[in-house]
Amino acid sequence: MRAVFISDLHLKTMDERNSRTLLRFFHARFGPGSGLTHLFLVGDVFDLWIGSHAYFIERFRPLVDAVRGLVERGVEVHYFEGNHDLHLRGFWEGGVGARVHDAAAVFRLGATTVRVEHGDLINPADKGYLFLRALLRTGGMKWLAENLPAAAVRAVGERASRASREYTSTAKELPRDEIRRLIREHARRSFARAPFDLIVTGHVHVVDDHVFEVGGRRVRSVNLGSWLDGPKALELTAERGLEWIHVE
Repeated sequence: MRAVFISDLHLKTMDERNSRTLLRFFHARFGPGSGLTHLFLVGDVFDLWIGSHAYFIERFRPLVDAVRGLVERGVEVHYFEGNHDLHLRGFWEGGVGARVHDAAAVFRLGATTVRVEHGDLINPADKGYLFLRALLRTGGMKWLAENLPAAAVRAVGERASRASREYTSTAKELPRDEIRRLIREHARRSFARAPFDLIVTGHVHVVDDHVFEVGGRRVRSVNLGSWLDGPKALELTAERGLEWIHVE
């Protein structure tokens, strides 16, 4: 078992550094014989991707083909929708073969029970964002993404992406200690509903790696941060446990 988690790359084009870095990472670290069994894309991989529109598929074709290649080799790819990449099931599940999640999901990876989610529910007091989150997930927004011409999809999508960024920026401007407190409180609330060994989140752009105990059980909470602060990934293996990877 070898599982890798990445989140919050916010890729805009294939020409930018992080897009090229991710593509190199896929080819160099995830090639045949790498032992990769699971890849978790924990949301906001792209700064804008809505639906199955050809505009997005062609814009990021090299990355799409790289992920499809992993699926064809038997790697389980799990894509968690964020607040910048929405309504993914039609293409990423139906066309690529990734498994798309619009909510938290729990996995058994070797001896480790892992809860994975984008992390945009970490702050339950952020009512404005929660309203916008629900609005962007409506059937009407999905229909627009699938049926408008490319130029209109881009305009509508960029407006929605900008609105999402404006709503979430307030939370992200909180002191980092306060954001880490919210991450850890969310981990404890989630554990109380259904126990796990590890929770992996993203969204808030703050790296946090914290261990807490509940009833004598050690639980680890990891927020992946953002590639805007430097490319990074989290890797879980049966042999070495959990390790951070600096992506070059």
